[in-house]
Amino acid sequence: MAPTAVNGTGNGTGREHEVLHRAPAPAGVAVPAPPLPADLQAARAALRLALPEPNSKFSQDDEWCVVAEPGGAWGEYRFHDYDRIFQVPGLYEKIFYDVLGCDSPRFMVGLLSEALAQAGVPASTLRVLDLGAGNGIMAEELAAVGVEHAVGVDILTEARDAALRDRPGLYADYQVADLTRLPVGQRETLAGHRLNALTVVAALGFGDIPPAAFRTAYDLVEPDGWVVLTIKDAFLEETDTSGFGGMIGESIRSGALEVVRRERFQHRLATDASPLLYEGIVARKRGALAG
Repeated sequence: MAPTAVNGTGNGTGREHEVLHRAPAPAGVAVPAPPLPADLQAARAALRLALPEPNSKFSQDDEWCVVAEPGGAWGEYRFHDYDRIFQVPGLYEKIFYDVLGCDSPRFMVGLLSEALAQAGVPASTLRVLDLGAGNGIMAEELAAVGVEHAVGVDILTEARDAALRDRPGLYADYQVADLTRLPVGQRETLAGHRLNALTVVAALGFGDIPPAAFRTAYDLVEPDGWVVLTIKDAFLEETDTSGFGGMIGESIRSGALEVVRRERFQHRLATDASPLLYEGIVARKRGALAG
């Protein structure tokens, strides 16, 4: 099957209009796009990639593209091969933001900003645990609205290395850790940050962050802290087998998670240009998670 090529500026045949279809910011909340380092912008612009034919349908866990390598050959990258993607400066942004129109970090920070304003809570008072932090895009958006203390956690060393390379200085700390079996020393280190907010954006489900890891991160957040998460709507349905549907759904029903804002929005486009819809939730931690 022939791929659809995308050039170095992020525009490709049949794709120019699709990349512009992004979820709007909440009314009355201005969330400016932070400037990127010049070298990252240059690397991102120079990359060339190609998608499968638009009429090819893949599950979200099996999506892929091919990328032009320095020697001229084309290498295949599965979208969930984050360890490989993060090693190429700008490739994550190229695939998910320039080509597929991902807008989840900006959208969710907009929801959070609105909720904080309604509660009279300055963003500067947040001490955020950014779970599934990747290469720091969420921290960049948080910093743009006044968050001064963010701690990244990711299971991949490549993610931490990419964050330090591409967005230095945004995290007060960045721990590479498996939260399903968090060592005592790392738990104490994270607890020492006195975390009062948790962000998990575009990271839950598909085996990337299992329910047990989410629970560990949630337990590190102080009572009445803020919880900001996105999750594919299918994971919250009654037929869900991932464990998130019961955990999050029951926690909301019991009041352990007090929902402040909840929006269904377009996370990004699939490779066939169909929308991938997620639930965006901003909540307060009022008790232990269900289950």
